[in-house]
Amino acid sequence: MYSLDQADHITYAIFLKGLTPETVRRISADLQEPDRMLQHRLQCLEIFHKSKSPSFWPDISALDFSSLVYYAKPQKDYLGSSQSRDTVPANIKNVFDKLQIPEAEKKYLAGVGGQYDSSVVYHKLKEKRKKSWIIFADMTEAVREYPDLVREHFMKLVPPTDHKFAALHGAVRSGGTFVYLPKGTKLTDPLQAYFRMNTYEGGQFEHTLIILEEDTQGDYIEGCSAPKYDKKSLHAWCVEIFVGPNAKMRYSSVENRSLNTFNLNTKRAVVGENSFMERIWGNLGSGATMLYPCSLLVGDYAKADNISVVVASKGQHQDVGAKVIHIGNHTSSHIVSKSISKDGGVSTYRGLVDIKSTATNAVSSVQCDALLLDGLSRSDTLPTIQVATDDATISHEATAGKIDIRQLFYLMSRGLSEEKAMAMLVNGFISSIVKRLPLEYAGELNHIIEMEMEGSIG
Repeated sequence: MYSLDQADHITYAIFLKGLTPETVRRISADLQEPDRMLQHRLQCLEIFHKSKSPSFWPDISALDFSSLVYYAKPQKDYLGSSQSRDTVPANIKNVFDKLQIPEAEKKYLAGVGGQYDSSVVYHKLKEKRKKSWIIFADMTEAVREYPDLVREHFMKLVPPTDHKFAALHGAVRSGGTFVYLPKGTKLTDPLQAYFRMNTYEGGQFEHTLIILEEDTQGDYIEGCSAPKYDKKSLHAWCVEIFVGPNAKMRYSSVENRSLNTFNLNTKRAVVGENSFMERIWGNLGSGATMLYPCSLLVGDYAKADNISVVVASKGQHQDVGAKVIHIGNHTSSHIVSKSISKDGGVSTYRGLVDIKSTATNAVSSVQCDALLLDGLSRSDTLPTIQVATDDATISHEATAGKIDIRQLFYLMSRGLSEEKAMAMLVNGFISSIVKRLPLEYAGELNHIIEMEMEGSIG
């Protein structure tokens, strides 16, 4: 049986270790970027070296920046043609086949992208969608082919001065996805990208940039995985989403990286007038995850939902949450966070609801539910709510509990093993979120939960 924890045997043409200006220059040169992008990278590198790590994060002292691989490009024979899946080498194609991505592409996806380490190996939009002038490209191509759109939006929501790892991302980023929906476009079938990090002691720094013009609708799915190694790896992803007036954006992601990975991501969206930003995401892997997706509700009647589920097992600290900043009038937000802690795992909800003085009649609700499967595990809820107006409506609810022994006993009395019964109850706990995920990710999440429950009893 194929496991996402298994490494794949790949030969690399470029393999850059060490965080130096020379590394940055070689990345930019290989990606054939204009000089302005190289200068931006060098500025980001300088900011990184001057910045301190946020003090509230989990311990990342084991991360050695000098030994990480910042750019790993497979040999040409492994890359194939970005527009034809048939030319992608068999060993890489098999990885994506086992993830069932090609089958999903045939059935209901509007387009698919696949990235392996630092290089995009496949990226294609279905022909019927090209006629709508939708752009779905890898980020490297977008820098060259759509310079004006990139210049206007790239790292504007997440500037390198935001924090240390945003600066690092700006210096060494490679790959990622660029999506542009012109005015009036309705994309009801989703686009999908999958990112696989295979390098030993490696880093992956993809950048996702999504732009929705006025009166549009978008649906985008991302997934990540990495093999298990005995050295620390780093994933410093950046996602920027611009939602124009009267638009609706649905963003889904499931991350299942290995325990040796530090997962330090920054995701941010700006939401225009009468628009809706919906996030549904799950995080199950990584030794330490720090992820706080943010929505800026700048337009009147803008709305944001953030629905998430995390699993913290032995050796894991999931420090995640959501941020919503209300700026426009009559804005609303809804945050639901569910966490599962087992075998000594630590889950932390760290959230922010910030209602500015301009946000009259704002409404926000936060719900945090934690499930502890044993006496060794831990769950913390650390919400921050800032309100600068008198007419806002705010609610916050947090619960923590254990598996109901009566329910467990009932299921076992019907013939289920204790592990199967436990998995069923856990899946029931997160079912309200799973049913909102795209079909193949919902199935993947349920399957991973069942595997996590194996051996966790007794």
